[in-house]
Amino acid sequence: MTDTNRAIAALFHSMASRLEARRENPHRIRAYRRAADSLLRLTEDIALVTQRGALREIAGIGKDLAVKIEEFLATGAMQAYEQLHRPLPTEIAEWTTLPGLTEAAVQHLYFHLGITTLDDLQTLVRSHFLRTLPGIVVVEDDLLEAIHARLTQQSHSNPPTPIRSAADP
Repeated sequence: MTDTNRAIAALFHSMASRLEARRENPHRIRAYRRAADSLLRLTEDIALVTQRGALREIAGIGKDLAVKIEEFLATGAMQAYEQLHRPLPTEIAEWTTLPGLTEAAVQHLYFHLGITTLDDLQTLVRSHFLRTLPGIVVVEDDLLEAIHARLTQQSHSNPPTPIRSAADP
C-alpha cells in the first residue's frame, strides 16, 4: 500500500464519518467506507491503476468515486471533501447549547434540512417534525423556551443578520 492510497482512503473514511454525523444516505456512507477499505488493501499505487484506466475494476470504486480519485491525483485535493468539512456558521454552531441538540443533530438540521435561523428552528419544533428525526431526543417545550429566550436576547443585543445557506459558496 502506498501513501497516496492511504491518503485517499483517509479522505473517504472522513467523508463517511461526516455524512454519518449528518444522517445522510447510509448507502452512500457504506460506499465511501467500502472504497476506502479497498484502497487500503490495494498493493499497487492508485495512480498507476488510474493511468491504466482500471479504477472501476477495484471493488467499491464506481464512476462517482473514480472521478473523486482522479481529481485528488490531479489537484491534491477533493472538492467533495472540502465541502463536507466546511464548518457550521458560528450562529448555527451555537445551537448545540440548546437543550437536546447535539452537534450531529445541528449538522443535520443545517446541511440536510436547510434550517438556517432560530425562527426556522422554532417553526420546525412547533410542527413536531423534530421528534420524527432519528437520534434526536428533545423535550419540545424546553427547546422552544430556550429558542424564545435566545431570540429575545438577540433582538435586544443586535439586529438579525442573514446566514448563508449550506449551499452558498
